[in-house]
This record gives sequence, C-alpha cells and structure tokens, in this order.
Amino acid sequence: MSGLQEFGVYVHWPFCAAKCPYCDFNSHVSNGPIQEEDFLKAYIAEIDHWATILGPDMPALSSVFFGGGTPSLMSPQLVGDILQTLESAWGFQDQIEISLEANPQSVDAANFQDLALAGVNRLSIGVQSFDDGALQALGRLHDSVQARKAINIARTHFDRFSFDLIYARPNQSLQGWEDELAQAFAFGPEHLSLYQLTIEPNTPYKRLYDAGKLRLPEESLAVDFYERTQELCLKAGLPAYEVSNHAVPGQEARHNLLYWRYGTFVGIGPGAHGRVKIEDKRYSTLTQAIPSKWLENVGYEGHGVIDQQELDAFNQATEMLLMGLRLNNGVSLADIEHETGYWVDNDIIENLQVEGLLEAFDKQNNINLLRASQKGRLLLNTIAQLLSDGLTTQDQ
Repeated sequence: MSGLQEFGVYVHWPFCAAKCPYCDFNSHVSNGPIQEEDFLKAYIAEIDHWATILGPDMPALSSVFFGGGTPSLMSPQLVGDILQTLESAWGFQDQIEISLEANPQSVDAANFQDLALAGVNRLSIGVQSFDDGALQALGRLHDSVQARKAINIARTHFDRFSFDLIYARPNQSLQGWEDELAQAFAFGPEHLSLYQLTIEPNTPYKRLYDAGKLRLPEESLAVDFYERTQELCLKAGLPAYEVSNHAVPGQEARHNLLYWRYGTFVGIGPGAHGRVKIEDKRYSTLTQAIPSKWLENVGYEGHGVIDQQELDAFNQATEMLLMGLRLNNGVSLADIEHETGYWVDNDIIENLQVEGLLEAFDKQNNINLLRASQKGRLLLNTIAQLLSDGLTTQDQ
C-alpha cells in the first residue's frame, strides 16, 4: 500500500521534566513556568502559515502526532485547542489517528483521561524498562510500579495504546530481556516499540562511552537480542511491521507508516521536521530548535522554518528506499519510478538476493516490491546505500 497520498501533522513539544543521558532529541528542561498561551499562539500561526502555503486542495488529515520532549506535560486544553485549529485548517478523516507521547510519571498519567477527552485517541508511553535499576541508569524519573500503573490507566481511557522498551542495555542479559518482554506481553498490548540502545553524538552516554565507563553488549549478543525479540513478538501475535515496531495486524501506527511510505507531513513546533509538496515540488523543512528563538521567529515571520530545501528526484528516490526498506511490506519500485523517474539496476537487486539480504516479491498487484530479509534488517543502511548507488533513469 502506498502512503504517498496521505497527509499528517507532527506537533513538537520541546520540554521534559529531565533530560535522559541517552537522548539526542530536541528536548529542553525549562527553568521556569512555561507560558502555554504564547506557544498556542505560535502553533496556530504555523498552522495558518502552512494552510496558506499548501492551499485549499489538501486531503483531510489522516494523522496527527504530538511528539517531544514530553507532550503529556502539555495541558489537555492546549492539546485540544491545537486539534481544533488543525481540524479547521484541513479537516479530519473519519478514522484519523491522533497520537501523543507520554511518560509514566503520576503527574503525566493524571492527564490521560483529559487528553482523551481533548481528542487524543492513541497514547504512546515511554516505559523503556520494567527494571528499576535500568530505569535509574537510563535517567528515567519513573519506576516500574509507576510504569505498570500508567499502562493500566491508558488501557482504561484509550482503545489504542503502545509503549516503548529499550534493549541491549549495559549489563543486560538475554534472559533478563526475555523476562521484560513477558511482562510487556502480559498487558495484552496491540502495539510495542522495541529499540536497541544506541550511543548518539553529543549525549552524556556518548561521553561515558568514549571514556570507557559505559559498555554495550558485544555485537554478536546484540544480534541475539534482536533475533530473540522477533521470535518472541511473533509468537505473541505482534509481528514486526517495521524494524523496531511490532503490532497486531491492523494496529500499526498510522502516522509512522505515513513517514515510512513517504507521505506528506507538516512539522510544527521547535525543531520539527516536515516533508511537503508545493506546486508539485517536494521540500524538506526544519524549524528553529531553541524554543525561545522559535517563538521569536514565529512572531516575526508567522512561522519557525529556518531551512526549506527542494528535494530533487534522486534524493526523493533515495529517501523512499531508505524509509520503505524498514517496512515488512517493503517498498514499491513502481511508486519510486512513478514519483521520481528512477528505478534500481536489476543486477544489484539480484546480487543482494543471492546474498540473502533482500527479497523481491509481488503483493496485491503492486509489482516490484522490495524488502530487507531478516538478515538484511541488520544491515539496512548498507543495503539502502547499494540500492541508491544503483538508481538510474532513462536519461542515464
């Protein structure tokens, strides 16, 4: 299924109660009270800006995603006001997915019911671990009791919810991870996001790692973590539909699928990315990351965009490959060629098939689908680069 015609909005809330040592997202700890009225005015201004730029012919929104930062720290009133503005600007599809990221602390969980009443219909909870020692090491402010309580509260107020866990952590055993997965499955989730811990630049974990004070599992053990995760999730009825995301069929995250299927999305808020089409040209957009400067930019310009670049056909084809290969359903070469005029040299595809890294198949009359094999998912960047190197057009 192609997501090229789908349309979503990403709303970035940049504030957290504390900065986790592994996190490289655009998140900030406020030194004082946050003036939500100022942020609401700025969000509304950005929505109005994009509604004007994109024009009246956009489809109704299929998804809205509040990310961060910690959006569950937003007041439900602010969330509701933003949603009302978005609906007025573009309209909502009947089955729109409105997701919000939440932390399990009691102050966040107390907002869950009101967030549902404000219009959020899917919650994504940053549990990260059910082990208290690991939570402390990860810099999380909640403990395992709060995590379990938050999941149960979410189940009460949301038909759809998900939670995140991190594996391949320092000193973590494979058996310990299997035990945590068993605890996760006991909640009967229809969606789980399971991420391998990575060391990101400019983070406290990176400095500890470089100083030899933080050690991750050896590569072979990390592979064991990944493969065991796939096995246990499949057995639990939560097959991977993307490298790090597992769901009961039909419960996949619609907004994330929009990204991976290369749909159109507007990014609003500090540090938000977007991919938009203006007069049949596709652009990448990025807003000012520092909250105070973003507010200033929006006040002066009516938007916070500081970088808007046209993506040529080759870059679009490369992005479509990189994103689509993450999906279990693969990426359509027919979509890539229709959208960009590029296709991949067959010899490269055949070589990767012979090596057991790539699978080519037909599904539901959508010809020339490519997907990474189970083995290939461990080498996605390499595969995407090889396929990108093999992109060609009629003019070449």
